[in-house]
Amino acid sequence: MSIKENIEEIKRDIKKYKTVDDVLLLAVTKTKPVEDILEAIDAGITDIGENKVQEIQEKYDQVKDKVKIHMIGHLQTNKVKYIVGKVELIHSLDRKSLADEINKRAKKLGIIQNCLLQVNVTKEESKFGCYIENLDSLLEYCNNLENIKIIGLMGMAPFFDNPEDARDNFKKLKELFEKYKNRGYNNITMDKLSMGMSHDYIIALEEGSNLVRVGSKIFGERFY
Repeated sequence: MSIKENIEEIKRDIKKYKTVDDVLLLAVTKTKPVEDILEAIDAGITDIGENKVQEIQEKYDQVKDKVKIHMIGHLQTNKVKYIVGKVELIHSLDRKSLADEINKRAKKLGIIQNCLLQVNVTKEESKFGCYIENLDSLLEYCNNLENIKIIGLMGMAPFFDNPEDARDNFKKLKELFEKYKNRGYNNITMDKLSMGMSHDYIIALEEGSNLVRVGSKIFGERFY
């Protein structure tokens, strides 16, 4: 199937749970050439996600006027300066030192950088993200930074052969999302719940995701 056909199929899946306008389909373009990205844009993709700062830098000039770019991978503090002001949304804010750096760079540019807090629900050592017990503290901290706006949460379930096994992880993240939505922060809005990838986005949608990050299901397998 073509990239266009794959995107249409995923949008049909989304429609079973929500209107397409209520869910952001983020095309994950890591390792994929600009030609593939342009094909996806022609097929209606408005937002793409990259895992590495270097890839954003390499592709930025060729796609910046055509699509919104999201940073979805782990972000090192020393790389922040290369992407603040270029990306629509940073999904992987998970510690105070990173919040400080993003805030500092955004302040220099006179902008407010939108971010999601990445949560590591299961404390998987192979994954990044703030542990649940540290979330209150990190949110309070970010709430006082003037050039960052937290607009939701992001999480990744462990990889299971059976996507159904990811359900509890997504449920927990949705509970946290709802809990903080009702806190009444002045600088935090829980608008985006980013969960679900190519193999488990259906379960994520069922559990309330409104932003799915889909790569191989759109572009085919990656070759490293």
